[in-house]
Amino acid sequence: MPSPRSLRRTALLCGLAVVAAPGAFAQDAYPAKPITIVVGYPPGGSTDLTGRTLATELSAKLGVPVVVENIGGAGGAIGAQKVASSAPDGYTFLVGASNEIAINKLVTQKVKYDVKDFTAIGLIASQPLVLVASTGAGVKNLAEFTQKVSRNPGKFSYGSSGVGTSLHLAGEMVKEQGKLFMTHIPYRGVAPLANDLLGNNLEYGVFVLSSGLPHIRSGKVVALGTTEAKRSAITPDIPALAESPQYKNVDIGVWFALMGPANLPKPVFDKVKKALNDSLQSPEFRKKLEASGSTVASPDVNINQFLSTEVAKYKKIVEFARIEE
Repeated sequence: MPSPRSLRRTALLCGLAVVAAPGAFAQDAYPAKPITIVVGYPPGGSTDLTGRTLATELSAKLGVPVVVENIGGAGGAIGAQKVASSAPDGYTFLVGASNEIAINKLVTQKVKYDVKDFTAIGLIASQPLVLVASTGAGVKNLAEFTQKVSRNPGKFSYGSSGVGTSLHLAGEMVKEQGKLFMTHIPYRGVAPLANDLLGNNLEYGVFVLSSGLPHIRSGKVVALGTTEAKRSAITPDIPALAESPQYKNVDIGVWFALMGPANLPKPVFDKVKKALNDSLQSPEFRKKLEASGSTVASPDVNINQFLSTEVAKYKKIVEFARIEE
């Protein structure tokens, strides 16, 4: 028969096991309910498509529903702010683009969050931008564009989808590298920008490649060059601006990343990071994003180093162009 001391010891160990169990169970059980991915734009855009494609993959890999919540407004900043302010419990994430994650804070004091207010999970994909000319501009390539604009300082304009967007920053980078004087015309989105270019009411513009490609392929605008350091595998027939010595330092695009609130617990981070990396290597996932013009990121990208480099690049452009909203 066990002694009273032995019984007390057994009871104490059982009690400790009960106390320890909830935490261990909670860690092992994550996720135990649906996860929300916030997209800071209305349905239908490139960020939304990226978010929904990733949500399908993460749901399969994490074993719970992953739903997309579209919270538009302020260039993606309203949705990003919601995630930055959310509890770091692993149930609210952001699929964000370069605008709301890295650029908005540099151009407006209205944005209160910073990159440090997120836990960066990983890079998802990227797309180059493309500099285009209207058919009425009378240029067929980058050399003709540079010659015509440089000989007529201040006469021509280029449009973007808004102040402080990656499209705007790309245009300013082209101006800086080419030593060109052009007026920036900000539009409320890509649709009105396209209308003015196609109607020959605007000489030049910058598109995300996937948005500009239909107009390029139909001959309604002229592609002058893509904005990343190398040609896009999606459009090997369109030269990169950086292939021209005058524009060799032009390297900017739009990218998409998975972000959580700051201070995300490591066990949660590790599970979501693994699910993201597995998704990046999924043939179906890659096929869907590549069909939209994106290049899927490598799982080996150091996301924090990437973000630091991107913010420094954007800050330089913003300061050069004195962009402020």
